[in-house]
Amino acid sequence: MCNIVYEDNHLLIVEKPPNLLTQGDQTGDECLLDVMKRYLVERYHKPGDAYLGCVHRLDRPVGGLVALAKTGKAAARLSEQLRAHAMQREYLAVVCGANLSETGTLTDWLVKDDATGSVTRVPDTNGNVYHTPDAVPNAQQATLSWHRLAADAQTDRALLHICLETGRKHQIRVQLAGYGHPVVQDLRYGSGEPGEPIALWGAVLTFTHPIKKEPMIFVSRPHGKAFEPFSAQIDAFLTQRGVVNGQP
Repeated sequence: MCNIVYEDNHLLIVEKPPNLLTQGDQTGDECLLDVMKRYLVERYHKPGDAYLGCVHRLDRPVGGLVALAKTGKAAARLSEQLRAHAMQREYLAVVCGANLSETGTLTDWLVKDDATGSVTRVPDTNGNVYHTPDAVPNAQQATLSWHRLAADAQTDRALLHICLETGRKHQIRVQLAGYGHPVVQDLRYGSGEPGEPIALWGAVLTFTHPIKKEPMIFVSRPHGKAFEPFSAQIDAFLTQRGVVNGQP
């Protein structure tokens, strides 16, 4: 059972654990939607299947906050907020390299390899990165910004607060790896030891309630060994958000 952060007649805000799919795919493995639909059926004694709309997703290895809609109207309105960039998704990550700048923005064109499921930045013939997708029509623009919350020179790692302007598959992982600062424990785009979760977490979710029209903000403390040396900085960051029952 996943940790439920908030629930009302229209919404479910849950913490997805690492290595659980958000939504079903070709593997047929259990996903967050399956788990939470079972919860609704059992909790409210619903006959048959329960409706639950998936508004956004987290990569399978990544844990953190996910907003699910319990009605079609809520799903449509939250999806519109997402398209209009009115739903803000913020992440905490531990990356390799303590020497990156305090703040920064990355913009790339990304393309997915359907055969492998991996995503790459679009290079030109000289190995540089394109600023337009002319050579690869299926490429999508991806932009993120970061603020360095802490750096540890001894381990050569840094704690980042990351905000997404776009929500592309594997975006944070691919862009940071391409910049020379892969996420710790990212076995696909970096390196790490099997058994430890990736050091990337959906830590803050902000949006307007789809029915009540009230501003809502939720926070989730990241799990994993890589985050432990930065516990004080994480606590300070989450406390600064000043969240009570989903409302600022």
